[in-house]
Amino acid sequence: MQLRQNNLRKLREHTFDVMIVGGGINGAAAAAALSGKGVSVALIDKGDFASSTSMHSSNLVWGGIKYLESRDFALVRKLCKSRNHLIKSYPSTVQEIRFLTTVNRGFRYHPAYLWAGTWLYWLMGSMFTRIPHYLRPADIRRREPIIDTAEAVGGFEYSDAYLHDNDARFVFNFVRDAMDYGAVAANYVESLGASRDGDSWVARVHDRMSGAHFDLRSRVLINAAGPWVDAHNALSEQRTEHRHLFSKGIHLIVPRLTDSQRVLAFFADDGRLFFVIPMGTRTCIGTTDTRVEQPDVDVEAEDVRFVLDNINKRLRLDRPLDARDIIATRCGVRPLAVKASAGGDRDFLQLSRKHAIDIDEARCHLSIFGGKLTDCLNVGEEIVAAVAELGVAVPHPRFRWYGEPPASLHRDFLHQAQRMRLDAMTAADASEPLSSRLWRRYGTQAIELLEDIRQDPGQGEVLIEGTEYLRCELQQARRREMVTRLEDFLRRRSKIALVVPESSIRDSPGLREACRILFGDAAEERLEEYLQESVVG
Repeated sequence: MQLRQNNLRKLREHTFDVMIVGGGINGAAAAAALSGKGVSVALIDKGDFASSTSMHSSNLVWGGIKYLESRDFALVRKLCKSRNHLIKSYPSTVQEIRFLTTVNRGFRYHPAYLWAGTWLYWLMGSMFTRIPHYLRPADIRRREPIIDTAEAVGGFEYSDAYLHDNDARFVFNFVRDAMDYGAVAANYVESLGASRDGDSWVARVHDRMSGAHFDLRSRVLINAAGPWVDAHNALSEQRTEHRHLFSKGIHLIVPRLTDSQRVLAFFADDGRLFFVIPMGTRTCIGTTDTRVEQPDVDVEAEDVRFVLDNINKRLRLDRPLDARDIIATRCGVRPLAVKASAGGDRDFLQLSRKHAIDIDEARCHLSIFGGKLTDCLNVGEEIVAAVAELGVAVPHPRFRWYGEPPASLHRDFLHQAQRMRLDAMTAADASEPLSSRLWRRYGTQAIELLEDIRQDPGQGEVLIEGTEYLRCELQQARRREMVTRLEDFLRRRSKIALVVPESSIRDSPGLREACRILFGDAAEERLEEYLQESVVG
């Protein structure tokens, strides 16, 4: 909590070059890019970082193969290049994965036609991934016996990429990078609207933890509030060329359905792609696509039925999946950018997730609409260019603000881990060595964790039963990750709440100790807050 308190003090005392409202993927990438290149940045979010759309994705980093059907080739090419760039820049985190798509009888396209589309997709992606394959029903059965091929007429296999850890962790690492570059960030700080005061923006903000109010000042204001961009623009009396439509999507997390590291893809009853995605010891299935009018959404019984019905029709299971199998749910909205003048009858199923940046040069205001994880590096670079055009100095324009640490540091970390026999501590059923996991999550800071374990071997022990998170990782979260509420750690800095049933978390003997590590004297208050909210939920 000390990090957050220090940053709150700095937010009150300083005037910044840029204020960013919203700490999802757009705001986090913008903050990392600007601060890495020497711009002074304030970043606030009314909830935790990545606590909305950015924690409810499919964890896929893909080039938008579905946009081939609408012939949006420029977007597909751009997203494929972005996907490739992320794979090269974050090799421990963003990794190629095969997609096996089954096509059933009666679908609007023959599988051979779709297979030809995967070759176009591969070529548009600069042949960066493994080549596609056409599959007959017998080929599908050999690769994935769990798929029910009774109605299948064929299929295909191709490559995209996925996030090895959860999406919210990926987003937070941009926030952490931004703070390392000098940005001042604080979660649970809500902007109540902003106004111009001479050459500056003044935002009235509310610390939702303490109840305090104060003013935050900057030369430029970036509205990166995700689904709430339009609402904040209304508070600030800002008119824009674009606005958002909202599509609700849910995923269900269930016990692992197949040991293969493939994404199984189908065309759901409504004709859109439907996925079975590996998630370590679990499987993520979904998603829905439901038009909604507001960004605050919940999982409804109808959503669950749709996902379960679709998966049970397409897999050969010992028994159909039902509500008893659901370990966790993910539910959020996709903010889809459309022209403000467009009518409300747009078919959102045909809308892409491409982003748009509206710039008001006279008022030094930017609004980021739409967007997705795949395109985050482009958003960061475009925001830097736009801020420079508004007259803000960018002292280090060539600085590379993204990517994993240099290979030399990785080699040093691995050498230390080997000397400590760190990977011997990895559980027999773990999906990867402990050294790989720590490096992927913490980069150069993983060396600090090695020191923690050297000084106290107990720091290398799993604290919450049924998880893979060590005591030293909670110490790291307390020091550097601005964990303000227990859910911040369980659901976003880690993926514990995604893979461990809520009842098991509540009953874990290590949960109380985890709270003491994270919150010190406020441990009992934060624990009680979490327990009450989990009962209500």
